[in-house]
Amino acid sequence: MEVQCAGAEPLRLGPPHTAAGLIFSVLLGVWYSQALEMSVGKVPSLEAVNGSTVILPCTYSSCIGIHNLYFNWQFNDNGTMQKVCESVIPSEGVEPHVSIYRERVEFVGKNHDNNISILLWNITFDDAGQYTCFGRNPKEKDKNHSAIFILTVVDELRVVDNTLTIIIASAVGGGIALLMGFMLLKNFTLFVLSKLEEKNKECLVSSSGIDNTENGLSGSKGDSKPTPKKK
Repeated sequence: MEVQCAGAEPLRLGPPHTAAGLIFSVLLGVWYSQALEMSVGKVPSLEAVNGSTVILPCTYSSCIGIHNLYFNWQFNDNGTMQKVCESVIPSEGVEPHVSIYRERVEFVGKNHDNNISILLWNITFDDAGQYTCFGRNPKEKDKNHSAIFILTVVDELRVVDNTLTIIIASAVGGGIALLMGFMLLKNFTLFVLSKLEEKNKECLVSSSGIDNTENGLSGSKGDSKPTPKKK
């Protein structure tokens, strides 16, 4: 289809199905924005000491809700995915019955918080690695999503050297103290100078009065002579 405008090249319009494709793209975008999402938090990793107890966090979210949401935790053991636990959440607010397949693992999630986190007791170096939190929601035509959490196990936590931070803080604090001392000294000096200036003015006024009296100027005691009587 062409649209002819005066003084312009013919404008060709796309086929009618183009508008339908645009609408489909918009609807698809809305669909994906409502899709199931699994999250392990803003920091998807943890460094823990051998023998300690840690929580591997995971939550799910869906704009249209859930129905028989299936989830599991898996551990990547040198390329082989081993199932840690799994369960099905019938609906919102129902706490699931979780099957555990690995020792020292406890489910600590609460469904009313969309929480499906697990706890690892007395971790060892064999527990270090990649854990995957997976979910699938039949209510969204089995839309699924997963999130990865990395656990590192060490003998002891690294001690952060704060020497540079302490030096910088001391330098900044010393600079502020020096500036405050300078301002106090400046204000004190200005105060003393103003007092000396006032005292000098008072001395000048007093000196002027004394000089006038000694020199016998008009209005001084030297001019106070008796008026001669007329004969």
